[in-house]
Amino acid sequence: MLTREGHHDARAGRAALSRAHEGDGDHVHEMSIDARGRLTEYIWKVENVELTTVGIDIGSSTSHLMFARVRLQRKTQALSSQFVVVDRKVLWKSSILFTPFLPDGTIEAARLRAFIDDCHREAGLRPESIDTGAVILTGEAIKRTNARALAELFAAHSGNFVCASAGHHLESVLAAHGSGAVALSRDSGRAILNVDVGGGTTKLALVRDGRIVSTCAFAVGGRLLSFDAQGRLARAEESAFLAARFAGVELEPGTRPSPEALERVVKALADAAIAMIRGEAPAGLAKQLLLTEPLAMGSQPQAITFSGGVSEYIYGRESRDFGDIARLLSGRIATACSTGVIAVPVDEPGEGIRATVIGASQFTVQVSGKTIHTGVGAPLPLRNVPVISPALELGEHVSVREVAESIQAALATACVVDERPVALALRWKGEPHYTRLRALAEGIALALAPAGSSPPPLVLMIDGDVGRTLGQILEHELAFGRGVISIDGIQLKEFDFVDIGEMIRPADVVPVVIKSLLFPGGAASGVRPSATPYKPMQPMRRTAE
Repeated sequence: MLTREGHHDARAGRAALSRAHEGDGDHVHEMSIDARGRLTEYIWKVENVELTTVGIDIGSSTSHLMFARVRLQRKTQALSSQFVVVDRKVLWKSSILFTPFLPDGTIEAARLRAFIDDCHREAGLRPESIDTGAVILTGEAIKRTNARALAELFAAHSGNFVCASAGHHLESVLAAHGSGAVALSRDSGRAILNVDVGGGTTKLALVRDGRIVSTCAFAVGGRLLSFDAQGRLARAEESAFLAARFAGVELEPGTRPSPEALERVVKALADAAIAMIRGEAPAGLAKQLLLTEPLAMGSQPQAITFSGGVSEYIYGRESRDFGDIARLLSGRIATACSTGVIAVPVDEPGEGIRATVIGASQFTVQVSGKTIHTGVGAPLPLRNVPVISPALELGEHVSVREVAESIQAALATACVVDERPVALALRWKGEPHYTRLRALAEGIALALAPAGSSPPPLVLMIDGDVGRTLGQILEHELAFGRGVISIDGIQLKEFDFVDIGEMIRPADVVPVVIKSLLFPGGAASGVRPSATPYKPMQPMRRTAE
């Protein structure tokens, strides 16, 4: 039995087959080349999904953009509905733009907007043709007063499913993926420490067996100090002043620091970075520069990889001076590696300065998940839907009253607006017996009974394989009164937001982007941006209790 969403396209495919059986008596089953071609194309589209993605990296030093095309293919084992990434192709890379700042230190949004416009034009890709991706604010750019508004501006401008994200842990994850360190660890079986040295921050990501197990960030970067054409100090970040005080050096904007004074500041920054790379307990300046909790190193990695702008100097791909301390900083880190101060061998992952933007355009389409229910009155796409996560244990017996009270308590502490959709994150344990699902649905309906004539849709995100059935009980049996979008096989938490894209035909999948707000001290495991195609499936049969 086909789902309602896929019926029309499947009927077209069957029609092509039926034409091969016209007439009476014995005959040879032949099909025209044109019909075979259409059928082959239809079957391919059912089993494969192609998404055009964008990654935009706005950092304290540089900003750049990349478009890529990602192909997802349905797993063939056991008639699985899960799609996995099988191919990625970079479509276009922008030039590197020094992030423009106004005299008051805020990012110059108009120039960045023009840069994004020019990139779309030069790449030949209209904003509406972008399926998914991410705007990532990194390093010192996160601190700017207009950072969040700027990210949202670009997210709305650069395609329906481009999400705005910011956070040190997220950047660590994206850099490790985009650099190639994760793939290198997975393919070689080695534990790898990826060190992403950018303009304002350094991010560490420890990867074991292709899985990121720990991340951290600290304020050491190649553009903490920048100079004008005459060598005068044009801009200095707070972490550079911390290092200067630690080194006994006075930094004064508009003046030209002596080479000796500059070397002392760079040495202080480099020593802090080297100590963190070595896995030492943060102390002194390193402790002051720490932006997250320290890296949970455990045993020493078997290799170190570098990414970020400073890595271009470390690997010898760049030698020019851009009026900052990147070249000096890279020299000290490289010397520590070559002399054994950093004893772990250095490997090359493949990407350097573009690692984060590559990760942003590709990591957002990692795939997991199975089923979806999209009900009447639940229009797609939806963007920036806040997540509430009730403290609810769904045991063998599900209490309608307890479900309703837990949801209402979560709503009371959440910042949600009555006219806007909300996503309810649920954890399902045990068998999908109908009586349990019915009680859960009744509790949801009791807690979220719609008020008004045009209530917003409800999004259900469940980590067990019950999403479609639960959605149908709410809509068809309980006449819930508002549109329901129910997706399973996914885990969310409070302070997450989700974007859900339009249905992609004929595979009948939708891109889902999860966006996590990251807070100081948050665990790396809380970083889960992903665009996940979900395949609608048959309703499950009711199971007797």
